[in-house]
Amino acid sequence: MTITVDGPAGAGKSTVSKCLADRLSYTYVDTGALYRAVAFLAEREGLTERDAEKLRFLCENSDIRLTRGRRSRVITGGVDVTDEIRTPRISMLASKLSALPAVRAGLLALQRNMVKKGGVVVEGRDMGTVVFPEADMKFFLDAAVDERARRRFEELRRNGFTASFDEVRRQIVERDEQDSNRDLSPLKPADDAVIIDSTLYGVEEVVGLMIDFVRKALQKH
Repeated sequence: MTITVDGPAGAGKSTVSKCLADRLSYTYVDTGALYRAVAFLAEREGLTERDAEKLRFLCENSDIRLTRGRRSRVITGGVDVTDEIRTPRISMLASKLSALPAVRAGLLALQRNMVKKGGVVVEGRDMGTVVFPEADMKFFLDAAVDERARRRFEELRRNGFTASFDEVRRQIVERDEQDSNRDLSPLKPADDAVIIDSTLYGVEEVVGLMIDFVRKALQKH
């Protein structure tokens, strides 16, 4: 099966998607990391959202790869940039760039090539609505703003980044606004997605729920 997991920043998509892939012996694909990698490269080149054509050229001609497996790493030009692309600054820039048609078109083929063989859990923001509308199973993972901010704050601290909770929460709210109200591929659940509010649930509980839905879907096939 091809399984998509969409949702807002800080909802726990990465952790849950990795665990789900592990439980199913599937490959985990973090497509959001592709946009972060583009943002990282764009910042290095001094490009902004106003440089649409240069950004499309960047997407189509840069060496951006994800290592397959549960612990996926992001490689650009042979260099591992997994940690560098997780900063709040890069996250905000990635959100802005992902709203550009040129950037989305530049990365669409790359994303689809990654799941040709199936047996994947694909994480992102418009995987079930735009990139893989024919996916076998679609989830939309959400959580309350304060809980999402707490999770992102703790993640940043674990990775050695300094940030205040209030600043992280402000950025979460701002990114929600950007992602949900953009004209191109706005953040929203697919019509046939299973919506899970993870505010009061731990990772294993959420994954357990997903496994139940996947098993039911497989029985129907």
